[in-house]
Amino acid sequence: MARSQGNAPGAGENRPWTDSLQRGRVPGPRLPQQRVVDGTGPSTRSVHAGTYEDPITGAVGTPVFQSTTFTFTEDTYQAFDQGHIRDVPIYGRYGSPNQWSVQEKIASLENAESALMFSSGMAAITTTLLALTNRGGHIVSSRDVYGGTFNLLREDMHQLGRSVTFTDPTDMAAIRAAVRDDTQVLFFETLTNPLLKAVPLVELGELARERGLLLVVDNTFLSPVHLRPLEHGAHLVIHSATKYLNGHSDVTAGVVAGTRKYVDRIWSQLLKFGGSLDAMMCFLLERGLKTLALRMRRHSENSTALAAFLAEHSAIRAVHHPSRPEYPYRWLHDICPDGWGGMVAFELHGGDEAALKLLDRLELPVVATSLGGVESLVSLPFNTSHSFLTARQRREVGIEPGLVRFSAGIEDPDDLLADLDQALSGL
Repeated sequence: MARSQGNAPGAGENRPWTDSLQRGRVPGPRLPQQRVVDGTGPSTRSVHAGTYEDPITGAVGTPVFQSTTFTFTEDTYQAFDQGHIRDVPIYGRYGSPNQWSVQEKIASLENAESALMFSSGMAAITTTLLALTNRGGHIVSSRDVYGGTFNLLREDMHQLGRSVTFTDPTDMAAIRAAVRDDTQVLFFETLTNPLLKAVPLVELGELARERGLLLVVDNTFLSPVHLRPLEHGAHLVIHSATKYLNGHSDVTAGVVAGTRKYVDRIWSQLLKFGGSLDAMMCFLLERGLKTLALRMRRHSENSTALAAFLAEHSAIRAVHHPSRPEYPYRWLHDICPDGWGGMVAFELHGGDEAALKLLDRLELPVVATSLGGVESLVSLPFNTSHSFLTARQRREVGIEPGLVRFSAGIEDPDDLLADLDQALSGL
């Protein structure tokens, strides 16, 4: 799978690494009973795309196929013979009607040929990166990625024969300088945690095309409602579906979507790693996805209102949110004009001690990890997501004392603002 030594990076249209799979593929997998709603808006796709229309009962929603194995038919034997076993129900780890329903919905939302479900976002990331690289391969990424991802890249990739270079995700010159002859994958997050740094996605896509690399992006913070990275040069997009895609803090799942030839390669790795998603979790995730477009609009409205309120409060030193005029990554507005999700970060005068007092005084938000649920969540990076970094290392990536990460839910905005006001006023 490594890049051929006879083809130097930047060799025009000769891109053996990204175009080495030549066999034609169809979108999916999907069953004849699944709805296809191309050419519709995001709310319509959220509700209808991929739904399994049961021919016996006429059930409106996809039934739960609580089965680990499926009866062999002539189609099954043909699939084994012709090498397309991903397209027929055989065994739960290979794929199931519930997996295919939710995969088709997410693929439709991302304008992707195919999608693949996993038991967690980390399962999706690990399987994808190992499927698309080989021993001796090199990955360019960033220290600003999710902590679990950073630890995978820093602690485990070298044990598996891959090397990683960490760069500033907003500095294209640094990213270009990090690319080597053995580089295979660029891996970045569209918005970083917790400071909401926006990567220059269009330029990353151009770099990937120029150098014959695979661009993989984690779009968890924005969702396909706000941004579809495949339309801007990414080859694959990953989500922790635990967050906005499910939206109810009751499912742990991950997904990767993109061109079928790459997703098929990742699927074959999934079979060996085993991080597949069970039928009930697929059912709950598909149900949550039906309100994705509606939820994302409220999340975005609430975070924008919170950012405006916080920017005027005397207890606040700085606000990190794409709506603010001082937000430095203006290219995000060009590709993501309709909203930026529910995350907002802010820094308190008084440092971490004041931030801890704030959490004690807040009444509506739940003090907990994660994000993207219907309820607002609040946490402090210094003692949770970035506690593994020293104080100096946190400052190097921009995490100052007193930083609060707020995941705005879908509550009434006036109630969230009133709660924040009383909590801040009492500091």
